[in-house]
Amino acid sequence: MERLLPEQLGALFTSDRDGPFDGLSLTREDIARRGHRLFPWRIASDNPWWSRPLKFGEVGCSLAHLACWEDAETAGAEPYVLVLEDDAVIGEDFLSRLVEGLERLETAEIPFDLLYLGRVHLRPDTPSSVARFVVPGYSHCTYGYLLTRSGLKHVLDARLGDAVVPVDEFLPALYTDHERLDVRARFPRRVNALAFEPPLVTQLPKDVAGSDTEESPFVDKEASTWSAPGGS
Repeated sequence: MERLLPEQLGALFTSDRDGPFDGLSLTREDIARRGHRLFPWRIASDNPWWSRPLKFGEVGCSLAHLACWEDAETAGAEPYVLVLEDDAVIGEDFLSRLVEGLERLETAEIPFDLLYLGRVHLRPDTPSSVARFVVPGYSHCTYGYLLTRSGLKHVLDARLGDAVVPVDEFLPALYTDHERLDVRARFPRRVNALAFEPPLVTQLPKDVAGSDTEESPFVDKEASTWSAPGGS
C-alpha cells in the first residue's frame, strides 16, 4: 500500500501502531486492557454471520478503524479522512477521480458524512441528485471510504469501543435502520451517506488476499467447531 498510494495523500499505517489489531494474537485481555467491551453479538438468526460469535479478526479490524478515526480527530485540520484497507485496489487515476467527485459534490452543495469508495451491496440503493453517486442501502465491506469532519465526529460519538461489533455492520447502522433491533438501538442512525457508483475502489479477491477476519479464531472458545453453511 505504501508503494501504491499517491504520495500527496501522506498516508499513515496502523501497522506502525502498537495496537491490538492482529486477530491471530489478540486476546480478551488485550481488549479489556484498552478499555474496550464487546457487544453481545451472537443471536438466533438465519443469518450465519449473526448466529455465531465474533472472531478476533473482526474485533481487531474494528479497533484498527477506530484507531484511524481517533488519529484523524487528534490531527485535525484536513477536511476529509480517507480510510483504505490493505486489500483495496486503486487505479492510476484514483486521486484525480476522487478529487473530481468531491468537487462535484461540493458544487452541488450535497451534504454528507460518509462516502463509500467501494462496497458490497446487500440492499437496494437510492439515486442521488449528482451523477455517479447514490445513497447507499445496507452494504458491507470497509476497504475504501471517506469521512468528512462531521462524519468523523458522528462515528466517534457512537463509541464503537464501548460495544465492539464488526465495522462492516457498524457503518451501515449509522445511515440505515439496521435489521437487527439490538444493533439499531445501540447505534441509531446519525450520518448521511453517499457512495461512488460505479465504485472508485475495488477489493482483492479472497482467494488472492485471504481474510484477516475469517481466518482468525472465535472470541468464544466454545464456538471453535462452528463453520459457515457449506463449510467444514
